[in-house]
Order: sequence, then C-alpha cells, then structure tokens
Amino acid sequence: MTLDTAWTIRWLTQAADDIEVRAPELSELDRAIGDGDHGENMNRGFAAVRSVLAESGTDATPSDVLRTTAMRLISSVGGAAGPLYGTAFLRAADAVAGKDVLDSADVVALLDAALGGIEERGHAAPGDKTMVDAWSAAVADARGAASAGADPAAVLAAAASGGERGASATDALLPHKGRASYLGERAVGHRDPGAASTVILLQAAAEAAVA
Repeated sequence: MTLDTAWTIRWLTQAADDIEVRAPELSELDRAIGDGDHGENMNRGFAAVRSVLAESGTDATPSDVLRTTAMRLISSVGGAAGPLYGTAFLRAADAVAGKDVLDSADVVALLDAALGGIEERGHAAPGDKTMVDAWSAAVADARGAASAGADPAAVLAAAASGGERGASATDALLPHKGRASYLGERAVGHRDPGAASTVILLQAAAEAAVA
C-alpha cells in the first residue's frame, strides 16, 4: 500500500472515527488523574478535522493534510492536548514537506518530528507519565523496523505496537507533568490518557496503511 495523500486522509478519518467511539474511555482515564475531558476534547477536535478532510484538493500532499489537521486541532481542542497534538502534526507536516509518497525513512521522520514537537511544547521527557512515553516507544520501534528493512506499512505497525507498550508502561509511573503530578503516588496504577489517545492515532495510521 502506498503512503500518499489518500493514506493520510484515510488515517485521520479512521482516527476521528475511533476517537469518537472511544471518547468515553479516554475521559474515564482522564477523570482518574486529570480533569476528565480528554475524550470530549479529542472527539471535538477530530470531528473538526474530519469535516475538512473531504475538502482536501486533488493537488494536496500528505504534508498539506497534516498541516490542516494541526490547525484544526489547535483551534478546537481544549486543554493541553490541542497545543501538543497541534504542534506534533505541524512538525510532522514539516518533516514530509514536498513528498507525494512516503517511504519507511519518511515514516520514521514524521513520527520523530511529532515526538520532538510534543517534547518541546510540553517540556516532558520519557518517564514523566505523559504521551511522550507512548510516542518515544513508537519512534524507537519504528526506527528499528525501518533499519531492518521493513516496508512503510510494517514500520507503522511497529510504531503502533511500540506506542501501546509505552502507554501501558505509564500505568506504573509516577507523574511529573500536568495535573496528574499533583496527585503524586495516587496517580500510580492509572494510565495516562494522552498516551492512550496516542495509541489510537498510531493504530489508525497502521490500519489505514493496509486498508
């Protein structure tokens, strides 16, 4: 399957559909260690993204679609998630600018740029019990798969698997960022909701690559 503009649109449309279904789950996770609105915020943002994807011109590149997504998320997602995911998609757009088709190295560059944007915007590092833990594991596994010669779809599958592992690992971590950090030890045993939504996005990307 070629990773082109059509894939990018399938990815983000699938992500919007999946987030709509799993918004209650995300908010439930957020109620345990945050303000309880992560699912609602993400659903509102990706519904806005879905509304503009159909309007993408035939000459749009993957970078154009990612940039449009970023601007919609920044303008419609409340809390910390909007700026974090908006920055992630802006950096991802920059990483693949000028490309009509993405190869395995491009996929790694896209994911790595997204991670860099989140780290810079949120001032978080691996181990802080944030979405960075999921993105870091995803990038590491994607890079390993690409180095081993995997095709782009397999690189995305590796990223999704790594992201799930990284999100699961946040259960046992002590939070060092955001509202969860105020809870200290009481947050241990709960999954970071941003890490959980990261997994939804990565799984949608991988599924869209083989659809």
